Amino acid sequence: MTHIQAGIWGIGAAIPERILTNQELETMVETSDAWIRSRTGIQERRIAAREHAASDLALEAAERALEDAAVSAGELDMIIVATITPDMAFPATACIVQDRLGASKASAFDLSAGCSGFVYALDVGANLVATGRARILVIGVDLLSRVTDYSDRSTCVLFGDGAAAAVLGPVGEGYGVVAAELGADGSGGDFLKLPAGGSRRPASHDTVKAGEHYLHMAGNEVFKFAVRIMGDSTTRVLKKAGLSPEAIRWFVPHQANIRIINASAQRLGIPDEKLYVNVQRYGNTSAASIGLALAELSDAGHLSEGDYVLIVGFGAGLTWGSMVIRWGRGES
Repeated sequence: MTHIQAGIWGIGAAIPERILTNQELETMVETSDAWIRSRTGIQERRIAAREHAASDLALEAAERALEDAAVSAGELDMIIVATITPDMAFPATACIVQDRLGASKASAFDLSAGCSGFVYALDVGANLVATGRARILVIGVDLLSRVTDYSDRSTCVLFGDGAAAAVLGPVGEGYGVVAAELGADGSGGDFLKLPAGGSRRPASHDTVKAGEHYLHMAGNEVFKFAVRIMGDSTTRVLKKAGLSPEAIRWFVPHQANIRIINASAQRLGIPDEKLYVNVQRYGNTSAASIGLALAELSDAGHLSEGDYVLIVGFGAGLTWGSMVIRWGRGES
């Protein structure tokens, strides 16, 4: 059986128009622009309009990715949406996007891996391309503003909304996904969670009153996990790929917090000119984060055929994932 190599044919992103600045947050909770910048690196974040849901941003990002890939919706074999803020529990947001795109022959499902979701979905999609499913649309989208308590200063400064999408398909030998490394440690699940709204604690007057429909995070524990796992996973995926850090043109980490990004980069010896950071403009957009960064790099013309790109993230679960991609299609 011939091995089919999978890579990214096209990429696109979508961000809401509304900007929530640190100065505006100063009027909402006891915080300051200086404190937020020094602790997180974030200056502003995007907030979706009240009438918009995850599928709205996902659709916009998907359309841009399809245009970039020169693929029509009707050619898609599958749609995977990575999200922890779906339009609703069911149907899957992927099915809503499938209908709105007119991707009538595509199967569709959602994937929940928190901020690691885009890497997880890329790996699943790439493996499905290898089985003969020729064109797969992967979307990472989250509207974390919908589950953020804006009276909680420890979390409300961190999160924003966004979406990113990638079209996967066969590429030439040596291109596309070179190696991937995924993992999870469910014992850390309590460190980052949305307590209510599922079958364990269905929505009720008590759960709403207790604020259990907002995300809860043990910041120090997540920070320690993130710095360790981003370094460890990056080291492992480089070994799988048979590459040294020097061979990587761009390191694209999950954009959660500048201190986590810098601590991980310093541990790995990654120079600033190879590290892509946009957390200052968008905050933590969860499953959209890495894809949004890749789309910005691509749109700016900073990704060249043959460049090695390493993406790495961590998220609720606790989960993590890293991947080495050789950019371009080669001779597919």
